Amino acid sequence: MNPTTKIEAINSLLATIGESPVNSLTSGLVEASLADQTLDNVSRAMQSMGWSFNTDLTFKLTPNANSEIALPANCLHVDTTSLRMSAESDLVQRGMKMYDRVKNTYTMTEAIEVDIVVLLDFEEMPESARRYVTVRAARILQDRVLGSDMLHSFNAADEESAWASLLHNEADIKDLNIFDNFDTYSIINRRRG
Repeated sequence: MNPTTKIEAINSLLATIGESPVNSLTSGLVEASLADQTLDNVSRAMQSMGWSFNTDLTFKLTPNANSEIALPANCLHVDTTSLRMSAESDLVQRGMKMYDRVKNTYTMTEAIEVDIVVLLDFEEMPESARRYVTVRAARILQDRVLGSDMLHSFNAADEESAWASLLHNEADIKDLNIFDNFDTYSIINRRRG
């Protein structure tokens, strides 16, 4: 069995509202367009949280000809990799460019490194993320179109299960353990003297 495709996800959404499946993303069916839009919105919201699969670490950004650092079109969030705050500069994302809050300017003369969260296409996400996005979008679409409390409770249980699977997958990828927590580390470090 292969990972879920976007058309399969849209057809899952359509099934929750009692509509027939479509063969293409450009079917012209209003409900299919609404399902596609709902799927994209849920995907964007979930990916904005930043996961291991859509976060690039120490990504280098260089100034363009206007001495500005433009962000990639699929950028959802950036964080400079500097471990310490600086009185000389504080870079943040404004629109699709980096802005220095201390100097009050978009002008940058040097390359910077950031951790960047990017928006991936549906089929670039791992299966656990695809499943969660599909199930959540199906519940949202069903709530908006049909508004059935009984169907909502069934879909909410599926969504909870898909969320747990996504979190489990994320924890596996990050190889998290108790010592990855700052509070735990500070207690252990305190005992070292």
